[in-house]
Amino acid sequence: MLGWALLFLIVAIVAGALGLSGIAGAATQIAWILFIVGLILAVVFFITGRRPPL
Repeated sequence: MLGWALLFLIVAIVAGALGLSGIAGAATQIAWILFIVGLILAVVFFITGRRPPL
């Protein structure tokens, strides 16, 4: 999940550098949402002691 967030953040940076503000804004919002969801899942798995499958 955090890997996807990083990917969308890179897309947002590249789109912003190219002047595509609409795409950059959307990619930034998606990256932020994925980061928050990944963080919440990490905390839940840490508390419950469950590990993701390998």
